[in-house]
Amino acid sequence: MPPLNKTRFSSRLLAWYGKNKRTLPWRGHNNPYAVWVSEIMLQQTRVETVLPYFNTWLKRFPTVRALAKASEREVLNAWEGLGYYSRARNFHKAARIVVEKHRGKLPRDVNELQKLPGIGRYTAGALASIIFGMDEPALDGNLKRVYARLFDVKEPVNSSTGEKLLWKLARENLPKGKAADFNQALMDLGAMICLPKNPRCEVCPLARSCKARVNGTQQLRPVRTVKKEVPHYVHGAAVIVQRGRILLAQRPSKGLLGGMWEFPNARVRGDSNSGLRSALRSAYNLKVRMKRSARSFVTVEHTYSHLKVTVNGFRCYLSPGKLNGNLKWIPLKELDEYPMGKIDRQIAEKI
Repeated sequence: MPPLNKTRFSSRLLAWYGKNKRTLPWRGHNNPYAVWVSEIMLQQTRVETVLPYFNTWLKRFPTVRALAKASEREVLNAWEGLGYYSRARNFHKAARIVVEKHRGKLPRDVNELQKLPGIGRYTAGALASIIFGMDEPALDGNLKRVYARLFDVKEPVNSSTGEKLLWKLARENLPKGKAADFNQALMDLGAMICLPKNPRCEVCPLARSCKARVNGTQQLRPVRTVKKEVPHYVHGAAVIVQRGRILLAQRPSKGLLGGMWEFPNARVRGDSNSGLRSALRSAYNLKVRMKRSARSFVTVEHTYSHLKVTVNGFRCYLSPGKLNGNLKWIPLKELDEYPMGKIDRQIAEKI
């Protein structure tokens, strides 16, 4: 696939960017750590969602050393609501590595950057170009869409073949010495013009160069492999309050919502309490009591990338017995200090 006229391509894009770039708090920031914060938060998350978290985060953890010193609970609590919590845990681990091995400064090397937890090829390229001015391409979901249309790429962008091709195109068309603005210009183009649906081709600065527009395939790009239908599970959650305290369980450090806190819960059938007691006993060795006719006082649904969950919350009473190590009584007034996923936070708000 022949490259575009690189000079004309980049000059048109950068001229458009100079007049239309978004005003974002991390742009033009002379603090590499702040740029790092933004890039981690923006992984799989919209700018509008990240904006309030970015400023709050910097107030709470103003430096990489402050983040490294914080506890995991503090970090997850500050991240609550952004989702994909492995990002927060990895960011925390990476901050400690940077402090211990790199004297508190991000390494000026793409390979070294990728050795840090939570920094993959895209994030390493974005950090290297934006912070250090290195000639490194970046390729996130928005940029994959832009390149797939510019070059009318028929291969699925979420396949190894398609991704390899897109990285090749991104590197071939990178203007030397201008990678920071170029990468960010493409990000803005994807967010403002080259939209997932109904792209605004009539005002695109690259319309004349876009092969998908010429071929009339812009609505068909990017191509993606069809995802399998996500399974749907129903869980029952036990809300147990006793003497001003509430019982919570901490999830394992690895996996979905790792390290977060939740109400003891287990998979059940339907929305009744049938089987919940035995399921809780199996999952936590937790013995609870409730009326046979008891109904859930709250129902919450949430869809993750790979599954959908409906959780019904039941008010329960604890039977005598020893608690497992991952269960903990906490004062009701401290409930907000324990990081939770969206489902459990919504249940907490109904107590």
